[in-house]
Amino acid sequence: MKKLFAEFFGTFWLVFGGCGSAIFAAAFPELGIGFAGVALAFGLTVLTMAYAVGHISGGHFNPAVSLGLWAGGKFSGKDLLGYIIAQVVGAIAAAGMLYVIVSGKSDFVDVGGFASNGYGELSPGGYSMMSVLIAEFLLTMFFLLIILGSTNVRAPKGFAPIAIGLGLTLIHLISIPISNTSVNPARSTSQALFAGADFTSQLWLFWLAPIAGAIVAGFIHKALFDKE
Repeated sequence: MKKLFAEFFGTFWLVFGGCGSAIFAAAFPELGIGFAGVALAFGLTVLTMAYAVGHISGGHFNPAVSLGLWAGGKFSGKDLLGYIIAQVVGAIAAAGMLYVIVSGKSDFVDVGGFASNGYGELSPGGYSMMSVLIAEFLLTMFFLLIILGSTNVRAPKGFAPIAIGLGLTLIHLISIPISNTSVNPARSTSQALFAGADFTSQLWLFWLAPIAGAIVAGFIHKALFDKE
């Protein structure tokens, strides 16, 4: 249960901090943090919680990460379902708190996109379904390669959260204009549930592409880079 609570709180912080920065601060009049600020916020959420609770649960905070670590032989399959449920519930709880806060604004009408992910008309830059699918697959694959490599027994000790946090920052710098950056099915699900049917109808891609990329990365690391 300690591991599941760690995953719940870690994923909660990722969504609350990352998506919250996009909702409240990205385009704040004249003083908005922009894409770079949102990208940094997502990286900082993972970095801080990896240090805070990573020693308890491994600091996945993402169903794709759990499945990628399983594919790489670093995580037990019997724990997968519990981790994924804890991550999704944590993400939804954070999105709920974001909704409560944003709905208290004096001129509130609706949540709009609510930092949700999308393709086509729902992509920030109008990118096609295929473009988004490729981006999400590749970026999640490299995210897992960073995670698996930096946590390998041969890697320098204690620096993995920094590499992972900066890796996630870079991923967001690349892909916010493409898909609003998912690489995390829990994060996508939580925001889409509040943003409405247009976004939930596209959720399949933000489960399929990140999970596929993560599993491929797990197999690549196990075959090519892991300690023999």
